[in-house]
Amino acid sequence: MIQKEKIKEKFQDLQDDICKTLEIVDGGSFHEDLWEREGGGGGRTRILQGNKIEKGGVNFSAVSGVLPDKILQALQIEKSNFFATGVSIVLHPKNPLVPIIHMNVRYFEMDNGTWWFGGGIDLTPHYINPTDAIFFHEMLKNTCDKHSAAYYPKFKKWADDYFYIKHRKETRGIGGIFFDRLSYNDNFTKDQRFDFVLDVGNTFCPIYLNLLHKNENRSFTEKQKEWQLVRRGRYVEFNLVWDKGTKFGLDTDGRTESILMSLPAQANWVYNHKVEDKSEEKFTQDHLIKGIDWINYTV
Repeated sequence: MIQKEKIKEKFQDLQDDICKTLEIVDGGSFHEDLWEREGGGGGRTRILQGNKIEKGGVNFSAVSGVLPDKILQALQIEKSNFFATGVSIVLHPKNPLVPIIHMNVRYFEMDNGTWWFGGGIDLTPHYINPTDAIFFHEMLKNTCDKHSAAYYPKFKKWADDYFYIKHRKETRGIGGIFFDRLSYNDNFTKDQRFDFVLDVGNTFCPIYLNLLHKNENRSFTEKQKEWQLVRRGRYVEFNLVWDKGTKFGLDTDGRTESILMSLPAQANWVYNHKVEDKSEEKFTQDHLIKGIDWINYTV
């Protein structure tokens, strides 16, 4: 059965591989900050402010210690020492026709023997392109189906429900997959769960490079750039108000700069913003809803 040190090592390798690929594609270089957590552990934060990626972060962390009471209550577990490690990615592109992407893969265990995996990938287009959405979900379904036919429908719905901006009554984007507390059961061993999580991590680059190459050289208008900033504002609202990962990091005294690397360099909030009927913006707004079957969507 795979142990936490091996999981930590594999996640470090995943961060390295993704950063190398993104540097080649973007032409820029990541800035790295090595940090230590006072309560135990630390991480490697890597930030890219490049040619195609306006601001992107690829974080690795491995932290340990005693969980605060607030987290214990939220997780409904007894007091115990913990270990958590993972990789988290958010990319904000320059071109508004290229989507924002987020990925997270993580492992958590306690010294009482409790352990689980979590993570997922979701896409937040500034402008929803059905063809791109179909490709994105097909790639995720293919990855899930290699491990269980039950994974994609379950984790797709989980993403729809999780990446939902409740105060706006809209989804953050077109969803993807999201999963948490994947542990041992009669169907899956710890090693099998980890194999799936690593496959999700290794799906990131093939997905995003396809979307980036397809859209990065498309021309855009000032209006589209303004809409991008409005859509980024929605992204910020979700991360600061609803995202459990952000809350976990802050509540466990994580490194603030690393936790908030997911926020874009620029975003706008326009008072009572309205979109024009029959516009590209209206099409996107109308598709920020749960339950769209992108696999069988008719273009």
